Amino acid sequence: MEFFRLTDRPEMLEQMALWFHEKWGVPIEAYRDSMRSCLAGPGPVPEWYAAVENGRIVGGLGVIENDFHDRKDLTPNVCAVYTEPDRRGRGVAGALLRLACGDMASRGVSTLYLLTDHTGFYERYGWEFYCMAQSDGEAHPSRMYVHRA
Repeated sequence: MEFFRLTDRPEMLEQMALWFHEKWGVPIEAYRDSMRSCLAGPGPVPEWYAAVENGRIVGGLGVIENDFHDRKDLTPNVCAVYTEPDRRGRGVAGALLRLACGDMASRGVSTLYLLTDHTGFYERYGWEFYCMAQSDGEAHPSRMYVHRA
């Protein structure tokens, strides 16, 4: 299995944009725009990461300024964390989280935030509950986690 960031494999942009779109239902153009900004921008954010096995994307996540929530001061955000069901329980998400956190820290971003409804998963990888935050269009708040390098 290969783990990488989009800036190191720009030829993966279309495949990654389609994959994230299929997993999350966010318009593909939103992913393309963010990924193009990743490749064009001088800063570390946005950035996109993937795990590929035998040419197939089996996991991925992004780091963006805000993951569509009301706490605009809590930035940047890890977003769109997903592992294919047949690859879960094999450490794919953990490896992607370690890669993203380490990469961001090496590029001067020592604090990351993540909005989720999961409990118990992210704590395994050094994330701590921080506060509740309201996702755009959601009726109930979700859990905001923080990771400090």
